Amino acid sequence: MTGRGPDTNQIDVVHMNTERIGIEHTDTVRMDARIDTRTSARTGAPNVGSGRTNSNNINWAGAGSAGAKLSGAEPGAAKPGPAKPGAAKPGAAKPTTREPNTEPFATPRRSRKGPRKDGRRRRSGRRRGRGGWLLVLALLAAIVAGGGFVLHRTPFGVPDYDGPGQGDVIIQVNDGDTTSAIGAELVRADVVRSVKAFIIAAAEDHDRIRSVQPGFYRLHLRMSGQSAVASLLDPRSRVGQLEIKGGVQLDDTRSPDGTVVPGVLALASQATCTQLNGVSTCVSADALRNAMVNTSIDQLGVPEWARTGVAKAEPNRRLEGLVIPGRYDVRPGDSAENVLRTLVTRSGTQLEANGLLSAAEQTRYSPYQLLVIASLVEKEGLASDFGKISRVIHNRLSSRVRLELDSTVNYPLDLQEVRTSTADRGRTGAYNSYLNYGLPPTPIGAPGKRAIEAAEHPTPGPWMFFVKCRKDGTSCFAVTLAEHQQNVRAAMAAGAF
Repeated sequence: MTGRGPDTNQIDVVHMNTERIGIEHTDTVRMDARIDTRTSARTGAPNVGSGRTNSNNINWAGAGSAGAKLSGAEPGAAKPGPAKPGAAKPGAAKPTTREPNTEPFATPRRSRKGPRKDGRRRRSGRRRGRGGWLLVLALLAAIVAGGGFVLHRTPFGVPDYDGPGQGDVIIQVNDGDTTSAIGAELVRADVVRSVKAFIIAAAEDHDRIRSVQPGFYRLHLRMSGQSAVASLLDPRSRVGQLEIKGGVQLDDTRSPDGTVVPGVLALASQATCTQLNGVSTCVSADALRNAMVNTSIDQLGVPEWARTGVAKAEPNRRLEGLVIPGRYDVRPGDSAENVLRTLVTRSGTQLEANGLLSAAEQTRYSPYQLLVIASLVEKEGLASDFGKISRVIHNRLSSRVRLELDSTVNYPLDLQEVRTSTADRGRTGAYNSYLNYGLPPTPIGAPGKRAIEAAEHPTPGPWMFFVKCRKDGTSCFAVTLAEHQQNVRAAMAAGAF
């Protein structure tokens, strides 16, 4: 951009460097017009030059402003004397300082030069200065054409990419991340050009950007700040989400009507799936199962308090119950080992935070055994009955009585069934609580928080039996076998099973 000061003695031209996306700096070329100090033979007054540039007066100022900095000396008023209408009064020139004109595209001001003392017009000076003005105007047009494009792409002079970007990349938003922290992650992944570009765009939708949840997002590379904000707010960009509900087992299970309920491994496999640059990132359930079987428990993230029990379990059931209900985020494209370690580590941390270890110290059971009891409670009834069901289990264990729970019989059969058949109850196996005393070797599903609390603090009572006696799943409890058999007959009459 160019500009002209109060007179023709100084012209500042701003040269903008637009090779980079952002406006990095400007160089100011100050061309001080030569002041002709030749003295008039007739009057002795100084003559103002014709605007020719003195090459010895070019200074590179390195100014940081994109606008033109204008300054110059203005001739003073001449002494009183005869003058043509409209002409300034002749007199000695007195240099003055004018405020610089900093408007980016200011209209050049007209010179206030007075007439020559001899009254002749300054035709030759104007003719000589015309070529300089043409050069200045050409520079102005070139700078506006180039700089105007950069300013359009970099509002406020902030480095930014242009458009929606291309290619795919996975970025992670962590719990507690500020807008600046998210912007830094986007810059690291080359999603946006600068943190400031993202912050400026996010400020336009401040309330919604604060609603961005921790997790993984699939974005494009080299997006503008506005495009990156829009993508983060688009639910379709969120990837790697996994939700585990109470009672879900590692493997898929079948309901009596043939419906298949996805297990932890299948759900985790689905969460790893997305398209990254046209390539699927899915990790299959079989790959996850193989990793569980063949990877050491240390690498799988099994907590110290659970390792003894896990080491005794069958390899294909060793992580049962160690992925508790909740919402998880897994990175699409991660290895099967990393996916399992993410789930187990997160669950172990949550269990410890919820007080599992300290609760176990108040009982005769280890933390892992309390987790097994909680999984039985979760499978056997409604949440409203969890405390009493837990009491029945504790009472039977203390009395050295078999648990005789249908859920343990159906577990290795991958069945979600209220009742069991005579044949199933006669099958030998570590999980058949009709044949074996004590707890099964591992949990039989994912125990939720309320079930764990019930296992830790069972409702006081003498009950030794329970049965689902209503269609809504409510259980009836009994102290003696005779009372229990009566509850069973009432349940069958009510169509509970």
